[in-house]
Amino acid sequence: MGSNATTFRSRHLVDPEIAAPLEVYPPFEFTVESLPTIRERLRQSMSARPSAAELFPDVIVTERRIAGSPGGPDVRVLQYEPREAVGPAAGMVWMHAGGFILGSADDDDATCAQIASVTGTVVVSVDYRLAPETAYPGALDDCYTVLTWMHREAASLGIDPERIGVGGSSAGGGLAASLSVLARDRGEHPVAFQALVYPMLDDRTATATDPNPYAGEFIWTPDDNRFGWQSYLGDALGSPDVPAYAAAARVESAEGLPPTYLCVGSIDLFVDEDIIYASRLIRDGVPVELHVYPGGYHGYTMVPGAQISRSHLRDLHAALQRGLTCRPA
Repeated sequence: MGSNATTFRSRHLVDPEIAAPLEVYPPFEFTVESLPTIRERLRQSMSARPSAAELFPDVIVTERRIAGSPGGPDVRVLQYEPREAVGPAAGMVWMHAGGFILGSADDDDATCAQIASVTGTVVVSVDYRLAPETAYPGALDDCYTVLTWMHREAASLGIDPERIGVGGSSAGGGLAASLSVLARDRGEHPVAFQALVYPMLDDRTATATDPNPYAGEFIWTPDDNRFGWQSYLGDALGSPDVPAYAAAARVESAEGLPPTYLCVGSIDLFVDEDIIYASRLIRDGVPVELHVYPGGYHGYTMVPGAQISRSHLRDLHAALQRGLTCRPA
Protein backbone atom coordinates (compact mmCIF):
# COMPACT_ATOMS: atom_id res chain seq x y z
CA MET A 1 0.00 0.00 0.00
CA GLY A 2 1.55 3.27 -1.08
CA SER A 3 4.66 3.73 -3.19
CA ASN A 4 7.38 6.04 -4.39
CA ALA A 5 5.57 7.72 -7.26
CA THR A 6 8.58 8.60 -9.40
CA THR A 7 9.27 5.21 -10.98
CA PHE A 8 5.96 4.05 -12.39
CA ARG A 9 4.45 3.68 -15.82
CA SER A 10 1.28 5.61 -15.00
CA ARG A 11 2.95 8.53 -13.19
CA HIS A 12 2.29 10.92 -16.08
CA LEU A 13 -1.42 10.04 -15.98
CA VAL A 14 -1.93 11.18 -12.38
CA ASP A 15 -4.06 14.30 -11.99
CA PRO A 16 -1.45 16.94 -11.04
CA GLU A 17 -3.64 18.31 -8.26
CA ILE A 18 -3.51 15.00 -6.38
CA ALA A 19 0.09 14.02 -7.14
CA ALA A 20 1.76 15.38 -4.00
CA PRO A 21 0.52 12.72 -1.54
CA LEU A 22 2.09 9.99 -3.65
CA GLU A 23 5.57 11.31 -2.84
CA VAL A 24 5.08 10.89 0.91
CA TYR A 25 2.47 8.15 1.27
CA PRO A 26 4.09 5.36 3.33
CA PRO A 27 4.51 1.98 1.65
CA PHE A 28 2.91 -0.87 3.57
CA GLU A 29 4.13 -4.43 3.19
CA PHE A 30 1.13 -6.45 4.27
CA THR A 31 1.73 -9.66 6.18
CA VAL A 32 -0.19 -11.28 9.00
CA GLU A 33 2.62 -10.14 11.30
CA SER A 34 2.71 -6.52 10.10
CA LEU A 35 -1.04 -5.99 10.01
CA PRO A 36 -1.52 -4.93 13.67
CA THR A 37 1.16 -2.25 13.32
CA ILE A 38 -0.33 -0.96 10.06
CA ARG A 39 -3.77 -0.81 11.63
CA GLU A 40 -2.45 1.22 14.54
CA ARG A 41 -0.65 3.64 12.21
CA LEU A 42 -3.88 4.13 10.29
CA ARG A 43 -5.90 4.59 13.47
CA GLN A 44 -3.53 7.28 14.74
CA SER A 45 -3.61 9.06 11.40
CA MET A 46 -7.39 9.04 11.27
CA SER A 47 -7.81 10.13 14.90
CA ALA A 48 -5.85 13.32 14.21
CA ARG A 49 -8.49 14.62 11.81
CA PRO A 50 -11.31 16.99 12.86
CA SER A 51 -14.43 15.19 14.07
CA ALA A 52 -17.81 15.24 12.37
CA ALA A 53 -19.15 17.29 15.27
CA GLU A 54 -16.59 20.01 14.52
CA LEU A 55 -17.08 19.94 10.76
CA PHE A 56 -20.85 19.48 10.63
CA PRO A 57 -22.53 20.84 13.77
CA ASP A 58 -25.90 20.44 12.04
CA VAL A 59 -25.55 16.64 12.32
CA ILE A 60 -26.13 14.53 15.44
CA VAL A 61 -23.70 11.60 15.78
CA THR A 62 -24.76 8.64 17.94
CA GLU A 63 -22.84 5.45 18.68
CA ARG A 64 -25.01 2.34 18.96
CA ARG A 65 -24.60 -1.39 19.36
CA ILE A 66 -27.04 -3.56 17.47
CA ALA A 67 -27.80 -7.14 18.46
CA GLY A 68 -26.03 -9.44 16.04
CA SER A 69 -27.32 -12.45 14.17
CA PRO A 70 -27.86 -15.64 16.21
CA GLY A 71 -24.46 -16.72 17.47
CA GLY A 72 -22.82 -13.52 16.24
CA PRO A 73 -21.51 -10.54 18.20
CA ASP A 74 -23.24 -7.20 18.54
CA VAL A 75 -22.46 -4.77 15.72
CA ARG A 76 -21.14 -1.31 16.53
CA VAL A 77 -22.47 1.49 14.33
CA LEU A 78 -22.23 5.26 14.12
CA GLN A 79 -25.48 7.02 13.24
CA TYR A 80 -25.54 10.43 11.53
CA GLU A 81 -28.83 12.32 11.69
CA PRO A 82 -29.54 15.87 10.50
CA ARG A 83 -30.64 18.06 13.41
CA GLU A 84 -33.30 19.67 11.25
CA ALA A 85 -34.51 16.42 9.71
CA VAL A 86 -37.75 16.71 7.78
CA GLY A 87 -39.14 13.23 8.14
CA PRO A 88 -39.55 10.66 7.22
CA ALA A 89 -36.02 10.86 5.81
CA ALA A 90 -34.13 8.49 3.57
CA GLY A 91 -31.71 6.07 5.22
CA MET A 92 -28.37 4.64 4.18
CA VAL A 93 -26.23 1.76 5.43
CA TRP A 94 -22.61 2.81 4.85
CA MET A 95 -19.50 0.59 4.82
CA HIS A 96 -15.96 1.95 5.25
CA ALA A 97 -12.91 1.20 3.12
CA GLY A 98 -9.88 -0.89 4.06
CA GLY A 99 -9.52 -3.91 1.79
CA PHE A 100 -11.53 -6.07 4.24
CA ILE A 101 -8.50 -5.93 6.59
CA LEU A 102 -8.24 -2.32 7.80
CA GLY A 103 -10.22 0.58 9.16
CA SER A 104 -13.34 1.23 11.16
CA ALA A 105 -16.59 3.14 10.97
CA ASP A 106 -14.79 6.10 12.56
CA ASP A 107 -12.65 6.53 9.43
CA ASP A 108 -15.62 7.77 7.41
CA ASP A 109 -16.88 10.12 10.11
CA ALA A 110 -16.70 13.25 7.94
CA THR A 111 -17.94 11.45 4.82
CA CYS A 112 -21.08 10.19 6.53
CA ALA A 113 -21.75 13.46 8.34
CA GLN A 114 -21.47 15.38 5.09
CA ILE A 115 -23.91 13.04 3.36
CA ALA A 116 -26.36 13.57 6.21
CA SER A 117 -25.85 17.33 6.15
CA VAL A 118 -26.13 17.81 2.39
CA THR A 119 -28.81 15.26 1.51
CA GLY A 120 -30.89 15.00 4.69
CA THR A 121 -30.26 11.26 4.86
CA VAL A 122 -29.90 9.32 8.11
CA VAL A 123 -26.62 7.44 7.62
CA VAL A 124 -25.64 4.40 9.68
CA SER A 125 -21.98 3.44 9.31
CA VAL A 126 -21.13 -0.20 10.08
CA ASP A 127 -18.06 -1.15 12.11
CA TYR A 128 -17.97 -4.59 10.51
CA ARG A 129 -15.56 -7.34 11.54
CA LEU A 130 -12.26 -7.47 9.70
CA ALA A 131 -10.32 -10.27 8.04
CA PRO A 132 -8.26 -12.35 8.53
CA GLU A 133 -9.57 -12.64 12.10
CA THR A 134 -13.09 -12.93 10.68
CA ALA A 135 -13.25 -14.21 7.11
CA TYR A 136 -16.24 -14.19 4.75
CA PRO A 137 -19.16 -14.05 5.51
CA GLY A 138 -18.57 -12.26 8.83
CA ALA A 139 -18.44 -8.70 7.48
CA LEU A 140 -21.46 -9.24 5.23
CA ASP A 141 -23.43 -10.76 8.11
CA ASP A 142 -22.75 -7.61 10.14
CA CYS A 143 -23.94 -5.40 7.28
CA TYR A 144 -27.12 -7.42 6.77
CA THR A 145 -27.79 -7.22 10.51
CA VAL A 146 -27.69 -3.42 10.26
CA LEU A 147 -29.89 -3.34 7.15
CA THR A 148 -32.42 -5.52 8.98
CA TRP A 149 -32.30 -3.26 12.02
CA MET A 150 -32.85 -0.11 9.93
CA HIS A 151 -35.95 -1.61 8.34
CA ARG A 152 -37.27 -2.88 11.66
CA GLU A 153 -36.64 0.41 13.47
CA ALA A 154 -37.52 2.72 10.58
CA ALA A 155 -40.32 4.47 12.46
CA SER A 156 -38.22 5.20 15.56
CA LEU A 157 -35.31 6.33 13.38
CA GLY A 158 -37.56 8.69 11.45
CA ILE A 159 -36.81 7.12 8.08
CA ASP A 160 -38.89 5.83 5.20
CA PRO A 161 -38.33 2.06 4.84
CA GLU A 162 -38.91 2.35 1.10
CA ARG A 163 -35.95 4.74 0.81
CA ILE A 164 -33.14 2.84 2.48
CA GLY A 165 -30.00 2.60 0.37
CA VAL A 166 -26.53 1.14 0.81
CA GLY A 167 -23.13 2.57 0.01
CA GLY A 168 -19.44 2.45 0.70
CA SER A 169 -15.97 2.92 -0.67
CA SER A 170 -13.37 0.36 -1.78
CA ALA A 171 -14.00 -2.84 0.21
CA GLY A 172 -17.00 -1.04 1.70
CA GLY A 173 -18.32 -0.50 -1.81
CA GLY A 174 -17.81 -4.19 -2.47
CA LEU A 175 -19.75 -5.04 0.68
CA ALA A 176 -22.52 -2.66 -0.36
CA ALA A 177 -22.79 -4.37 -3.75
CA SER A 178 -22.84 -7.83 -2.17
CA LEU A 179 -25.39 -6.65 0.39
CA SER A 180 -27.66 -5.55 -2.46
CA VAL A 181 -27.38 -8.99 -4.04
CA LEU A 182 -28.09 -10.72 -0.73
CA ALA A 183 -31.07 -8.45 0.01
CA ARG A 184 -32.50 -9.08 -3.46
CA ASP A 185 -32.15 -12.84 -3.11
CA ARG A 186 -33.59 -13.06 0.39
CA GLY A 187 -36.46 -10.72 -0.40
CA GLU A 188 -36.81 -9.53 3.19
CA HIS A 189 -35.48 -5.97 3.26
CA PRO A 190 -35.39 -4.07 -0.04
CA VAL A 191 -32.51 -1.78 -1.00
CA ALA A 192 -33.66 1.34 -2.85
CA PHE A 193 -30.30 2.53 -4.18
CA GLN A 194 -26.61 1.67 -4.04
CA ALA A 195 -23.68 4.10 -4.12
CA LEU A 196 -20.44 2.30 -4.95
CA VAL A 197 -17.30 4.42 -4.58
CA TYR A 198 -14.31 2.80 -6.34
CA PRO A 199 -15.67 -0.54 -5.15
CA MET A 200 -13.63 -3.72 -4.61
CA LEU A 201 -15.88 -6.14 -6.49
CA ASP A 202 -13.90 -8.98 -8.06
CA ASP A 203 -11.42 -11.32 -6.39
CA ARG A 204 -10.26 -12.45 -9.83
CA THR A 205 -8.42 -9.14 -10.25
CA ALA A 206 -6.04 -10.46 -7.58
CA THR A 207 -5.16 -13.49 -9.71
CA ALA A 208 -5.21 -11.85 -13.16
CA THR A 209 -2.39 -12.94 -15.50
CA ASP A 210 -2.81 -10.00 -17.91
CA PRO A 211 -3.51 -6.96 -15.70
CA ASN A 212 -4.08 -3.41 -16.88
CA PRO A 213 -0.53 -1.97 -17.08
CA TYR A 214 -1.69 1.54 -16.18
CA ALA A 215 -3.87 0.70 -13.19
CA GLY A 216 -3.10 0.00 -9.57
CA GLU A 217 0.38 1.40 -9.11
CA PHE A 218 -0.60 3.76 -6.29
CA ILE A 219 -2.16 3.47 -2.82
CA TRP A 220 -3.80 0.03 -3.31
CA THR A 221 -1.57 -2.21 -5.40
CA PRO A 222 -1.95 -5.73 -6.82
CA ASP A 223 0.03 -7.16 -3.89
CA ASP A 224 -2.19 -5.33 -1.41
CA ASN A 225 -5.26 -6.55 -3.25
CA ARG A 226 -4.16 -10.15 -3.18
CA PHE A 227 -3.48 -9.97 0.56
CA GLY A 228 -6.88 -8.40 1.20
CA TRP A 229 -8.82 -10.94 -0.82
CA GLN A 230 -6.75 -13.85 0.52
CA SER A 231 -7.49 -12.70 4.06
CA TYR A 232 -11.22 -12.52 3.30
CA LEU A 233 -11.66 -15.63 1.16
CA GLY A 234 -8.77 -17.90 2.10
CA ASP A 235 -8.02 -20.70 -0.33
CA ALA A 236 -11.22 -19.99 -2.30
CA LEU A 237 -9.59 -16.89 -3.84
CA GLY A 238 -9.92 -16.97 -7.63
CA SER A 239 -11.76 -20.28 -7.67
CA PRO A 240 -15.13 -20.90 -9.36
CA ASP A 241 -16.66 -21.44 -5.92
CA VAL A 242 -16.59 -17.79 -4.79
CA PRO A 243 -20.21 -16.59 -4.45
CA ALA A 244 -21.55 -13.16 -5.40
CA TYR A 245 -22.20 -12.57 -1.71
CA ALA A 246 -18.40 -12.53 -1.28
CA ALA A 247 -17.48 -10.81 -4.57
CA ALA A 248 -20.39 -9.07 -6.28
CA ALA A 249 -18.79 -9.33 -9.73
CA ARG A 250 -19.55 -13.07 -9.56
CA VAL A 251 -23.31 -12.43 -9.72
CA GLU A 252 -25.00 -14.57 -12.39
CA SER A 253 -27.78 -12.08 -13.05
CA ALA A 254 -27.99 -8.44 -12.01
CA GLU A 255 -31.70 -8.25 -12.77
CA GLY A 256 -33.60 -6.73 -9.87
CA LEU A 257 -30.63 -5.01 -8.27
CA PRO A 258 -31.20 -1.39 -7.19
CA PRO A 259 -30.40 1.71 -9.23
CA THR A 260 -26.68 2.32 -8.95
CA TYR A 261 -24.17 5.13 -8.74
CA LEU A 262 -20.60 3.93 -9.37
CA CYS A 263 -17.43 6.01 -9.55
CA VAL A 264 -13.76 5.12 -9.98
CA GLY A 265 -10.50 6.75 -11.05
CA SER A 266 -9.00 5.97 -14.44
CA ILE A 267 -5.78 4.55 -12.95
CA ASP A 268 -7.36 2.81 -9.96
CA LEU A 269 -6.62 -0.91 -9.73
CA PHE A 270 -10.38 -1.50 -9.77
CA VAL A 271 -11.17 0.52 -12.90
CA ASP A 272 -11.61 -2.47 -15.21
CA GLU A 273 -13.68 -4.59 -12.83
CA ASP A 274 -15.85 -1.59 -11.96
CA ILE A 275 -16.58 -0.68 -15.58
CA ILE A 276 -17.34 -4.32 -16.37
CA TYR A 277 -19.71 -4.50 -13.40
CA ALA A 278 -21.49 -1.30 -14.41
CA SER A 279 -21.89 -2.68 -17.93
CA ARG A 280 -23.29 -5.91 -16.51
CA LEU A 281 -25.87 -4.00 -14.51
CA ILE A 282 -26.86 -1.96 -17.56
CA ARG A 283 -27.24 -5.07 -19.72
CA ASP A 284 -29.53 -6.57 -17.08
CA GLY A 285 -31.80 -3.53 -16.95
CA VAL A 286 -30.47 -1.73 -13.88
CA PRO A 287 -30.32 2.09 -14.04
CA VAL A 288 -26.64 3.05 -13.68
CA GLU A 289 -24.75 6.32 -13.37
CA LEU A 290 -21.04 5.68 -13.99
CA HIS A 291 -18.23 8.19 -13.47
CA VAL A 292 -14.61 7.51 -14.41
CA TYR A 293 -12.45 10.38 -13.17
CA PRO A 294 -9.36 10.99 -15.33
CA GLY A 295 -6.09 10.78 -13.42
CA GLY A 296 -7.69 9.34 -10.31
CA TYR A 297 -5.80 6.68 -8.38
CA HIS A 298 -7.38 4.61 -5.60
CA GLY A 299 -8.54 6.99 -2.88
CA TYR A 300 -8.26 10.04 -5.14
CA THR A 301 -10.34 12.11 -2.70
CA MET A 302 -7.44 12.48 -0.25
CA VAL A 303 -6.78 16.04 -1.49
CA PRO A 304 -10.07 17.76 -0.56
CA GLY A 305 -9.43 20.98 -2.46
CA ALA A 306 -8.61 19.31 -5.77
CA GLN A 307 -11.14 19.63 -8.57
CA ILE A 308 -11.45 15.84 -8.80
CA SER A 309 -12.44 15.69 -5.12
CA ARG A 310 -14.94 18.52 -5.46
CA SER A 311 -16.45 16.89 -8.55
CA HIS A 312 -16.64 13.57 -6.73
CA LEU A 313 -18.59 15.03 -3.81
CA ARG A 314 -20.89 17.03 -6.08
CA ASP A 315 -21.68 13.98 -8.20
CA LEU A 316 -22.09 11.60 -5.25
CA HIS A 317 -24.39 13.90 -3.31
CA ALA A 318 -26.49 14.69 -6.37
CA ALA A 319 -26.83 10.97 -7.14
CA LEU A 320 -27.95 10.26 -3.58
CA GLN A 321 -30.46 13.09 -3.70
CA ARG A 322 -31.93 11.69 -6.91
CA GLY A 323 -31.68 8.03 -5.99
CA LEU A 324 -33.16 8.37 -2.54
CA THR A 325 -35.43 11.30 -3.47
CA CYS A 326 -34.30 13.43 -0.57
CA ARG A 327 -33.87 17.15 -1.02
CA PRO A 328 -33.84 18.65 -4.52
CA ALA A 329 -30.35 18.66 -6.06
